[in-house]
Amino acid sequence: AALFMEGARKGSVVSRANSIGSTSASSVPNTDDEDSDYHQEPYKESYKDRRRRAHSQAEQKRRNAIKKGYDDLQAIVPTCEQQDFSIGSQKLSKAIVLQKTIDYIQFLHKEKKKQEEEVSTLRKDVMALKIMKVNYEQIVKAHQDNPHEGKEQVSDEVKFNVFQGIMDSLFQSFNDSISVTSFQELSACVFSWIEEHCKPQTLQDIVIGVLHQLKSQLY
Repeated sequence: AALFMEGARKGSVVSRANSIGSTSASSVPNTDDEDSDYHQEPYKESYKDRRRRAHSQAEQKRRNAIKKGYDDLQAIVPTCEQQDFSIGSQKLSKAIVLQKTIDYIQFLHKEKKKQEEEVSTLRKDVMALKIMKVNYEQIVKAHQDNPHEGKEQVSDEVKFNVFQGIMDSLFQSFNDSISVTSFQELSACVFSWIEEHCKPQTLQDIVIGVLHQLKSQLY
């Protein structure tokens, strides 16, 4: 009985000690768990996330490039800067910007073709003037080489007759070609008459005809 009581007393002491230890242990903070939470490894971006982010960046870059292109077109094309009363002060849509750009490019093509035709006409005029220049230079040179040749052999009356014959021929074609119903029509007819009846070859034929006619009258 004494041994049994002693064992029971020791067991009670051990049980109380265990209870106190567990209580103390539960009241002490778990530093290991906190350290584990505090020192978590950094989040690693997955391949899918990286791919999604790269795709978003590329798409945003593409949209920015398109927007800049439309802004540049709107700044370059003059018709895009003009006020369109049909849409008021609203910002031009992309469709309107593109249409106005197409119209402006077509206008530039027409202007380019028109200018090319004008340049071609001017080149022909320059060629005709060069031919006339060469002929006049030859006339001046011949006169300088023989300054007294033919002097006082042609009277002023004959000169006037030559001039009158040339002018009469030109006035006949001028009178047949010119309309004076309005100043605008007169201007257009004058230019048309010059282009058709005042060409170097035409004038040369007129002068030769007048000279032949006067020659037959003089001799």
